Amino acid sequence: MSTTQSERLRELLEPLVTSQGLDLEEIAVDSVGRKRVLRVVVDSDTGADLDAIADVSRALSAKLDETNAMGEDAYDLEVGTPGAERPLTEHRHFVRAVDRLVKFQLAEGGELVARILAVDDEGLDVEVPGVKGRKATGRRIAFPEIAKARVQVEFNRKDKKDKEEEEA
Repeated sequence: MSTTQSERLRELLEPLVTSQGLDLEEIAVDSVGRKRVLRVVVDSDTGADLDAIADVSRALSAKLDETNAMGEDAYDLEVGTPGAERPLTEHRHFVRAVDRLVKFQLAEGGELVARILAVDDEGLDVEVPGVKGRKATGRRIAFPEIAKARVQVEFNRKDKKDKEEEEA
């Protein structure tokens, strides 16, 4: 059975990433001009800070050198996190996006922008923001109803800590 280079790299590197307390989200090998670039995306429930990224990057680099998994040709290793507007594709992604605003492409057509309030095994409880002074409304979305979902960047939103300080 033939596997792709990305699949082989995932099998090699995922245990190492997991041992560092992170999840391996994505692996991609791209050609940039004459160079190859191995991009590794990691995350965790609490996020991945720069120290964690540096630690896992060193560990991955050592493993790749030890096994020669990338071959003899030169390559660059880039390790990072999914970014602010990450697509949500796994159950754990939705859990990590609780209290975030998300744009949903619905399987039956149409889109919905809503804040994730809770996640369970079957789907999500969301709050749809009110329009033109109307109150926000709650809604349940089952996972099969979601074709795509992507976190939205909010620049002016106050987090729970800010709201608690205002109320005190």
